[in-house]
Amino acid sequence: MSKYRVYELAKEFNTDSKVILDILKRNKFKAANNFSSVGEEERTAIKNSLSNKGAKPQAKAPAVSAAQKPAAKPAEKRAEKRAEKPQAGKQNHGNNGSNGRTERNERNERRSDAGRNNGNGNHNGGNRAASGSNRPSHSNGGNSGNNGGTRNSNGGGNNNRGGNRNDRRNGSRNERGGRNDRNNRFGSKNDRNRRGRNNKRGGQQAPKVEIAHPKHIKLPETIAVKDLASKMSYTAAEVVKKLFMMGVMATINQEIDFDTAALVASEFGVTCEELPPEVDPTEIPEIEDDPKTLKLRPPVVTVMGHVDHGKTSLLDCIRNTHVQTHEAGGITQHIGAYQVNCKGKKIVFLDTPGHEAFTAMRARGAQITDIAILVVAADDGVMPQTIEAIHHAKSAGVPIIVAINKIDKPGANPDRVKQELMEQGLLPEEYGGDTIMVPVSAKKQIGIDDLLEMVLLVAEVKELKANPNRDARGVIVEAKLDKGRGPVATVLVQNGTLRIGDSVVCGTTYGKVRAMVNDRGENVKKAGPSVPVEILGLNDVPEAGDILAVLEEKQARSIAEARIERQRNNLIKSKKVSLDDLFHQIQEGDIKDLNIVIKADVQGSVEALSSSLLKLNKNDEVRVSIVHSGVGAVNESDVMLASASNALIIAFNVRPDANARKLADTENIDIRTYRVIYDAINDVKDAMSGMLKPKYKEVIQGRVEIRQVMKFSKALVAGSYVLEGKICNNSKIRIIRDNIEIFDGEIDSLRRFKDEVKEVNAGYECGISIVDFRDFKEGDIIEAYTMEEIATTIADANKAAAKKREEEAKAAAAKAKENAKD
Repeated sequence: MSKYRVYELAKEFNTDSKVILDILKRNKFKAANNFSSVGEEERTAIKNSLSNKGAKPQAKAPAVSAAQKPAAKPAEKRAEKRAEKPQAGKQNHGNNGSNGRTERNERNERRSDAGRNNGNGNHNGGNRAASGSNRPSHSNGGNSGNNGGTRNSNGGGNNNRGGNRNDRRNGSRNERGGRNDRNNRFGSKNDRNRRGRNNKRGGQQAPKVEIAHPKHIKLPETIAVKDLASKMSYTAAEVVKKLFMMGVMATINQEIDFDTAALVASEFGVTCEELPPEVDPTEIPEIEDDPKTLKLRPPVVTVMGHVDHGKTSLLDCIRNTHVQTHEAGGITQHIGAYQVNCKGKKIVFLDTPGHEAFTAMRARGAQITDIAILVVAADDGVMPQTIEAIHHAKSAGVPIIVAINKIDKPGANPDRVKQELMEQGLLPEEYGGDTIMVPVSAKKQIGIDDLLEMVLLVAEVKELKANPNRDARGVIVEAKLDKGRGPVATVLVQNGTLRIGDSVVCGTTYGKVRAMVNDRGENVKKAGPSVPVEILGLNDVPEAGDILAVLEEKQARSIAEARIERQRNNLIKSKKVSLDDLFHQIQEGDIKDLNIVIKADVQGSVEALSSSLLKLNKNDEVRVSIVHSGVGAVNESDVMLASASNALIIAFNVRPDANARKLADTENIDIRTYRVIYDAINDVKDAMSGMLKPKYKEVIQGRVEIRQVMKFSKALVAGSYVLEGKICNNSKIRIIRDNIEIFDGEIDSLRRFKDEVKEVNAGYECGISIVDFRDFKEGDIIEAYTMEEIATTIADANKAAAKKREEEAKAAAAKAKENAKD
């Protein structure tokens, strides 16, 4: 449906915009000004109105036929022309004006005849007459035969000028409508001029060109309404109207999906084709390597297994080092990457923690490795983390070599370990399977060479290759914030060669490699495939597991900034609260939060500690809320954040600096330092247990029978006999009548004879008065009891909450089953 502006219609019909607006108003169409838009219906109404107006007959002067009209002389012709000229422009002024002009013309003709008879004209007069009549003089004095006639004509012209002036004066004096007529004359002149301009403008106006609408367009996955309208060459209002008619409420800036856009476009007769997805600005472009450029690389081996099964001891034996002595509590809490030589070939080992808190770190180790060594203690067998390590290795598609450790111990039983591993799907080679199992002893260095030979054998079968002559790609194994060196990341190069000066991007961080240190602490200038190095020069601490890629400096910066922006947008979207979430928050208003700030030396420890603490949130009373976590020492900013959020600070393998310690003492903030993850988790459990609501149980102390009711001026005393147990003056009591509880309250006074006593045992009589109760009757039983607090732990609360959720789920399932039957 086409749209027209008011001023465009005025041009099209050669009229004024006010006329168009008046027509629209008479036809009850809405149009405010010259720029208002109207449709085809309004244009048709305007066209009909103007055509009807143009069909009306116009008043014309009575025409005289050429046969009846006598031959006019030259002077008479000029007079007739002068008379007809104003008459042509004043046809619409009324009959009075026409009659007046006819009389004046007759008088002018009589004066002209008189002038010709007198012959009192001269050339100057003729010129003036000619100029007065606004016509050039056509008289020519070239021959003497016409001189007399010319003078007479000129004389007649003078008399006509005077006559016209007199007639105008007389006409204005005699006719009352003369002034209006004069004004009308000027108005008609303006109308003529305006019509002339409009005609001129209308003649220059180009014919209206219909907008060409495309028949086929290409659309992305989502598109804004205004962009869709632009692609189809329609107005956004038309597209919004179609959407509204389809039941979709959308603004011009709102984005709609491809299916909705295609449906709207089909309403306009336009077909749509979906464009391929746009290139993600956060993705790193992949590089395809030519098989001819690939060369053999050292295998990356991950040592996995249950805690305290001897993984680090085995690696120490291989590297002839003593890493275990440096680990707190004798357990590994970081990922270590080490390169060793065996028979002239290099092997890279990754040592992963075995504690359950480091599940994510173990999973990362399995994803970046080529071979997994599963360490199982011969005296302990398969344990939960052993099974978990098997699952991680299988999901990553990594071949497993089992090292049955501690075969030198008295209770060692390798055959039992093999049997348990068979239950987990690992069939030894001697039993016809494909899993290599090597019995070893890390302490006595038994079977170490056999294990390394098996590793090289598996690596040779796999034909591990990489292209060293390209930009490096690798994985962040671990990252930390060093006080003197800044952000430090341990990188395992997987492809290409990493050099000093390369611009890199790792997750949301970027930078330029300023220095590289290998696993022996030596500075190196380059690192090839399967070489672990520590790099310096990043702008922030990356996440463990991020992909490192060497790119141009501008590209690396732009990718990192795009990732930060996407992360911020996801965070904003995740914080949007729906009505259901709001209702859930209102219901959880009585839940207590234990706010915690976590600082650790490396990123992996931060992740492990955070996930372990958040797993404690399984009850409806107390929950852990991690307000901040980061790498590095505890600083003043962390203390201020903890003060603002009333949080506890957990420092894992880091210490607070002097300023932070002073500020913590001033703000009364508790900073707990730990080196073993068990201790941190247990302390948080104790803190959560202390925040639980106290639970009480009722303990019956004794039963008392009322045998006589005694009235005194100030009190009503029940003379009672203690049947069993005892009754104390601070006991809570309930009164039972006919096995029905009628009152629950407290004792006001307990007496033996006239003396106040603290307690009365069974077999003795006493007098009892009760707070706010006077309706005693003989035979009532007073039951004395106390409420004792029960010690509850967060584990008990989690079990109770799980049981409650299970019961609610069963009830919901039963209800759904009943509804299905109905």
